[in-house]
Amino acid sequence: MLLDLLMRVIINGIALVLAINFVPHVKAPTDLVKLLILAVVFGLVNAYLRPIVKTLSMPLNLLTFGLVGLMLNVALVFVAAFISGGLNLGLKLAGWPPGPIQIDTIVAAFLISLLVGIVAAIVALIRKLTPGI
Repeated sequence: MLLDLLMRVIINGIALVLAINFVPHVKAPTDLVKLLILAVVFGLVNAYLRPIVKTLSMPLNLLTFGLVGLMLNVALVFVAAFISGGLNLGLKLAGWPPGPIQIDTIVAAFLISLLVGIVAAIVALIRKLTPGI
């Protein structure tokens, strides 16, 4: 169980680092240590908060055919960016945090959540198909 949690944190962290490189208007730290801490923060947010909120929003998710799940992923990207701002790690979604949330911020968070979801799904599929990984 602990190994599975560690794998989810690592997968989400790697997926975040890959997504940051492809999404415009997203600034990430160039320092390797800060980038690793940011990956761990994002991985922990996804590993701990996502299952809780996903379970609580399941009835609404069924009614909206998964749109609430997508918005949940966007909200978790915002949470990770907010924590990053508090820890001075340097993750900025179109200049946020601090300041008002604008449409560019929402689009950047949406694209990051979409890419992270795709990468995490591919890695999860590979882990299921290849025993021992």
